[in-house]
Amino acid sequence: MKKHKKEHHEEHIDETWLIPYADLLTLLLALFIILFASSQVDEKKYTQIMAGLNSAFNGGVNIFEASDSIKLDDVSPSDVASLEQNGTGQNQALKDMLNKEKNDMEAIKKNLDTFIAENGLTMQLQTKLTSDMLRITIQDYALFDSGKAIVKPEAQKLATVISNMLNMYPDYKVEVAGHTDNIPIKNAEFDSNWDLSSRRSLNFMKYLLQSNNINQARFRSIGYGEYQPIDTNKTPEGRAKNRRVEVNIIRNTIEAKTIVP
Repeated sequence: MKKHKKEHHEEHIDETWLIPYADLLTLLLALFIILFASSQVDEKKYTQIMAGLNSAFNGGVNIFEASDSIKLDDVSPSDVASLEQNGTGQNQALKDMLNKEKNDMEAIKKNLDTFIAENGLTMQLQTKLTSDMLRITIQDYALFDSGKAIVKPEAQKLATVISNMLNMYPDYKVEVAGHTDNIPIKNAEFDSNWDLSSRRSLNFMKYLLQSNNINQARFRSIGYGEYQPIDTNKTPEGRAKNRRVEVNIIRNTIEAKTIVP
């Protein structure tokens, strides 16, 4: 019998991996262009760039929709400079808004701090300016009798002062929040600290809204019960600090997170 020689076939290196690799590079390019274009404010130029991408993909799946198209080569350095200038203008407008809010909050705080000092109320009232609000903290005994939610008549002056200042700066939302300590309360008037804190915040907000010119749509009332303490509940002094009403004047923008570098 004749022995048949085994035919030797030339082995080919498997290059199928190149296809997904090329797809990956294409997608990364698309992602980069999208991030660049979406960070600008010129929407027409953005859609044109997206259409240029579609053309660059050599008839592949159309993942972008655009009515006008240009080639990527047509995006000149002057176009990019124009987009960057528009973005800078937007950032400047935002910075101006932030500066105005900051100045407004500082002015309210300064006026309130002056009122507090002149009337010897430093133990009853405190103000704190944060990145997103001005917080006015009022200890409960300055407004209410123990375990009660009826605002004392002598608190009317304080409510009027705060209300007048809020009326001078009508662009901000106001949250009136009630807080208690962790000592349970259950009587004919209140079932829980939730009820007490909610009623107190609502009643004091009504005092703030007695001004005829104030926009009531800016306000909301909320009760947090015992669940947002600012001090320990293990001591009488800590519990006294936790029993409070806060008037939070909310900024419209968050400073560090809204400005594009």
